[in-house]
Amino acid sequence: MKLRSIGEKGTQVFHQNLKITQLGKLGRIDEAIEVFSQMTQRNTVTYNAMISAFAKNGRVGNARQLFDEMPHRNLVSWNTMISGYLHNNEVEEAYGIFVRIPERDMFSWTLMITCYTRNGELERARELFDLLPDKRDAACWNAMIAGYAKKGRFDETKRMFDEMPLKNLVSWNSMLAGYTKNGEMCLGLRFFEEMPQRNVVSWNLVLDGFVQVGDLGSAWRYFEKIPDPNVVSWVTMLCGFAQNGKIVQAEGLFEQMPNRNVVAWNAMLAAYVQDQQIDKAVKIFGDMLEMDSVSWTTMINGYVRAGKLEEARELLNRMPYKNIGAQTAMISGYAHKGRMDEASQIFNQIAIRDAVCWNTMIAGYAQCGRMVEALSLFRKMTNKDAVSWNTMITGYAQVGEMDKALQIFEQMGEKNTVSWNSLITGYVQNGLYLDALESTVVMGRERKRPDQSTFSCGLSACANLAALQVGRQLHHLVVKTGYLNDLFVSNALISMYAKCGMVVSAKQVFKDINHGDIVSWNSLISGYALNGYGEEAVELFEEMLIEGLNPDQLTFVGVLSACSHSGLVDRGLEVFKSMTEVHLIAPLAEHYACMVDLLGRAGGLEEAFEMVRDMKIKATARVWGALLGASRIHRNLKFGKYATKKLLELEPDKASNYVLLSNMNAEAGRWDEVERVRVLMKESDTDKQPGCSWIEVRNQSVGSVEDRCAELSSSTHPLSWKDHYRLQHNPLAFGLDTQPLYLPQLPSYMLPQTPSLNYLLSNWVNRLGLVKAIREGQGKEETEV
Repeated sequence: MKLRSIGEKGTQVFHQNLKITQLGKLGRIDEAIEVFSQMTQRNTVTYNAMISAFAKNGRVGNARQLFDEMPHRNLVSWNTMISGYLHNNEVEEAYGIFVRIPERDMFSWTLMITCYTRNGELERARELFDLLPDKRDAACWNAMIAGYAKKGRFDETKRMFDEMPLKNLVSWNSMLAGYTKNGEMCLGLRFFEEMPQRNVVSWNLVLDGFVQVGDLGSAWRYFEKIPDPNVVSWVTMLCGFAQNGKIVQAEGLFEQMPNRNVVAWNAMLAAYVQDQQIDKAVKIFGDMLEMDSVSWTTMINGYVRAGKLEEARELLNRMPYKNIGAQTAMISGYAHKGRMDEASQIFNQIAIRDAVCWNTMIAGYAQCGRMVEALSLFRKMTNKDAVSWNTMITGYAQVGEMDKALQIFEQMGEKNTVSWNSLITGYVQNGLYLDALESTVVMGRERKRPDQSTFSCGLSACANLAALQVGRQLHHLVVKTGYLNDLFVSNALISMYAKCGMVVSAKQVFKDINHGDIVSWNSLISGYALNGYGEEAVELFEEMLIEGLNPDQLTFVGVLSACSHSGLVDRGLEVFKSMTEVHLIAPLAEHYACMVDLLGRAGGLEEAFEMVRDMKIKATARVWGALLGASRIHRNLKFGKYATKKLLELEPDKASNYVLLSNMNAEAGRWDEVERVRVLMKESDTDKQPGCSWIEVRNQSVGSVEDRCAELSSSTHPLSWKDHYRLQHNPLAFGLDTQPLYLPQLPSYMLPQTPSLNYLLSNWVNRLGLVKAIREGQGKEETEV
């Protein structure tokens, strides 16, 4: 009886151990913990199974705690713990276990070498390999070959493969995987043909290689040649179709599959989710006879991507064994909609959080501008990675706190290209263009390779500073680094050259683009408008229509602006009419502002006012500003006063509104009104923002001229109003040809007898900048302002 009792207990422990192992593989870790906790009798296998279950589900800390608490360990226990660290990419912890193993077997060595090779630490892996007590075992050789191949170091991979004393099929497949997973299909196929024997794994590696490089034709040909395709073969081909948007072919292949396991069903489910066919995804999810954690997580993610958060939450609540992937997907959905309190509720339910979970939550707070909460989580996070730091930098940049963004950046250890791009983008978004360019230069000194985002932001900074020479240097670097064919970079180059006045260069970049998008056309049209090339802008717009591209709202802003600056009234009216009647685009305030400016500049103030009055949307400050500017040109105080009144209601703190009204009164000789506006401006505590002129002389930055009114009003200032008068009436005194230079006539109210010279001088700071450039550049061949 006693022996029978012991046997029964042993059988029960065996089945419980097996159940823990199965639950761990299925991701049902909470159920595995429950089984382990209820066991009255445990053996070493029980502990090993539970350690493995913890590690496979990301709870490597719990695995280590249980390992340390084990009453007895065998070699499997030590190897299981190393394997757990390998699964969670914690190499140093794995090595700490490895050196403590009382007696290692070849599997221990293979696991540790694999830890290093997967982490890219090939030198340390090689050191360990050289210490092997017995180099006849193929597993360690295969681990080294896989490591070198993963890094694309094919010479060393081949040398090691050739030196191998005993090659097995795994060795050949490891070598083949190095070629196919790195996209080297020509070398891979040649090696595949040389293999003395092949199995389905060999065929699947070739198949997967073609899928990864997008060559579905070759993938299908090899798929049809596979002697006995397994589920992996079918699923690989199915995923290839799905990833390339060929859902019909994926469906057909799924229907032909002789045997479908849960992996196959998950692949088809993922295909529908990726293609945003949520109804079909729901149907196939309902048809599944067997579901694992991947099935539930994929369906929840599908609901989230479709914006159906209530359905996603309901499914998460029904999920029998919640995992961190599904919960993180739910957090992401709530964060995307700004529902951070609900996201926080899910986050707080997760016992063991990985870096992705933390980063998703931090990014959600950052996107909502709630940087206090984001910082609090960031400080609590113990497993910060580059994404965590970059998210904080971007978050602070989005709320305009660049000092804090820089502080986070400087505290960061190893900075990657995304880190630099986050900082540079933040500077550009907040108008700190000099800081953006300086960071771009420092990034180069740190030997961080720039990418398309770096160039786009750097060129944008150059465009806003009119820093042509720096822009040209970036253009050369674009060519050198191979990003010339990148559409985002090309579009940024067009804008940079256009804003720097180099329209010919902008046009050349546009011509060199193989297949431009709407942004390319808009950039050049806006560049023409900015530089007064109205006819060219309209012609380019018409060419764009002939090419079959549909204009958008920004296109019409550019064309209407070009018509306005060039006085093309009739053409502008035609374009505005076609926008609403042909292209069915409802006018925005920006379009109305262009039309008001167009009509107003041509003297049609009555028509401009009627357009503003009849607008179907509320007039913005830009619209009233256009009317005010036109009123000043034609010295119409009636419309000017009315426009100013509306402007001050919308922008009571903007100094330029007061300045325009004051200038109009000054031109009419109404000095009492000038003084009244000045007092009104002072009472509103509004200051004129300093203006400046950026100057380049023979590739050297001379500096900027700031609007310091008291200093400018002094007759001893080196760049006084007299310089402007001489520049206007005697440009030869500065060595200038009179033909290309255009300067508006200096109004009488800006001469010395003007009562408010101190206030009014600010309008001609750019002209003083030109004088400074000429003075600094005397005797030099090229001066650019």
